[in-house]
Amino acid sequence: MKKTMHLPGKPGWLLCIVLLPCFATAEAFSGDPPDAHHPWAVHDVNRPQPPRVQPASRPGDPPSDAIVLFDGSQASLANWRHEKPKEERKRDWFVEDGALVCAPGAGYLLTREAFGDCQLHIEWSAPAAHGGSGQGRSNSGVFLMGSVEVQVLDNFNNPTYADGTAGAVYGVMPPAANALRAPGQWQSYDIIFRRPVVRHGQVLDPGSLTVLCNGVVLQDSTPLEGGGGWKKRQPLDRAFPDRASLKLQDHGNPVRFRNIWIRPLRPRALDGGFDGRLDPHATARKRAAIAAEIRLDAATKSGLPQALRLYESLVYAPDAPALETADALTVEFLNACAQAPQDELKSRKGDFLLLQRALKYLEDHQLLPGEPLPLPRVESVIEEQGWKKQ
Repeated sequence: MKKTMHLPGKPGWLLCIVLLPCFATAEAFSGDPPDAHHPWAVHDVNRPQPPRVQPASRPGDPPSDAIVLFDGSQASLANWRHEKPKEERKRDWFVEDGALVCAPGAGYLLTREAFGDCQLHIEWSAPAAHGGSGQGRSNSGVFLMGSVEVQVLDNFNNPTYADGTAGAVYGVMPPAANALRAPGQWQSYDIIFRRPVVRHGQVLDPGSLTVLCNGVVLQDSTPLEGGGGWKKRQPLDRAFPDRASLKLQDHGNPVRFRNIWIRPLRPRALDGGFDGRLDPHATARKRAAIAAEIRLDAATKSGLPQALRLYESLVYAPDAPALETADALTVEFLNACAQAPQDELKSRKGDFLLLQRALKYLEDHQLLPGEPLPLPRVESVIEEQGWKKQ
């Protein structure tokens, strides 16, 4: 057991605390610090870890966090509603052999739940015995937020206008390839949708669609240009809602759907997310919140670990009381080490180097009003002990 050393006016138990090893990490004082547009430092250890999502055992099946909209059961039809009133419908969409079947005359089918930016998986099939040609062969569509259409069409050997073929952003952009399997086989769409963001008449983000058909990229972050339509362009001059229903189109042709699931995507910076470049006001608010969390954690510690956490909080937002407390704790640590035997002082090498790194980081990035108060004493001990890096 180590001998307890006393300093004038300081209780022995306090020195026992400050001389305990410090387990803080230097990673907190490494990458470029937060700035006016980025709440976190580069490689920031305080940045939240991504949530765990368990992938499906088979490709194309829903991962653990997906919202399953249709799983082949009659019960999952409850996730949907008809757009047309019952008295105006000739037939209803129905479930048959595990597939959701579009019955001509039923009208559009909408999800009861509303969605915005999302990852969508949906599989569809055209009848093997087809009739018609061009746009008249198994025509349907997947409408994101009820307005932006990814075309569904059997054009395996059925040419039509390019911006109306399977996988097109209808009326906006043809697919980069025709990746369809033959009629009667199942086709898969994997779609990443980012809605347009228009505020006060200003287009902040035109939105985009990425579409894979049977694993082949057809759309690669294609700008939406207002969403397109039949024989006309949609100007991007209106505000899109945050969320709206997903629609499946009845175009008078029988088409089957299955394995439909969706994952809402994390917010963009424009929507209050913190994974992109933020405006200065949002960044300042987030940095203050991060600093407050670190100071709450610092309050659960004592001695040098508490001082280092308080210094760490200053990376995100200035706070005079936090700096004063951190400096006082550091001075107590230095005073205790000044009276420690040489062999015990040597055991504190890691703490001194970590403390120097933290204080130099704050100084180099101009995060303090002046030179860190304890830095000269820390560097003096490091030099005297020969710990200075060559």
